[in-house]
Amino acid sequence: MASSYGTDADKSSLRSNYLAVRRNIPERTRFESDSSIESALMAFPLFACAPLVLTYVSLGAEVGTHALIDRLLAAGRRVAVPRVDLASKDMTFHEIGSLDELSPGVMGILEPGEDAPALVEPAQLVGSVCLVPGLVFDGAGHRVGYGGGYYDRFLAFYPGDKIGLARTTMISSNPLPVDGHDVPVDFIATESAVWNCRGL
Repeated sequence: MASSYGTDADKSSLRSNYLAVRRNIPERTRFESDSSIESALMAFPLFACAPLVLTYVSLGAEVGTHALIDRLLAAGRRVAVPRVDLASKDMTFHEIGSLDELSPGVMGILEPGEDAPALVEPAQLVGSVCLVPGLVFDGAGHRVGYGGGYYDRFLAFYPGDKIGLARTTMISSNPLPVDGHDVPVDFIATESAVWNCRGL
């Protein structure tokens, strides 16, 4: 696993540092890494068997999800993506049938429209998996995201399995700083494998 900037680095510093690292990765290298992450994910039995996949819609240099979303939908898999409500600070997932249904929302991230079916009851999410974005993850599944707290608030009540998507450069060998509201992922999908973070 890649080295971190140390346990004494606060989240703001980590955010700035890992954003800079991500920006400096050549586009071709990012594309190759993301293709390998997708392959590792598709070979992971828990993901392959999930009847419903909740996933972020990637923006910029994030680990890409557009090709994965298209692949899942083409295979007849159910897919839901997030919609953010700035006023309430809530994030809800809505089922989609195509990326063409999305339009730019908060911070330019593609979102479903208000009329897309919302999955708001825990029973609707049982057996699903949630793909979680982040700037850096550690071996215990803790992550530093963008600071909005939307995913942590959602994941606090989410009943399914949580899978972070991370290039090798996004893995810290040292523990990350953790706040009381932070929710770790259960697994991390990288270019080489899907790592189990439970019990670490």
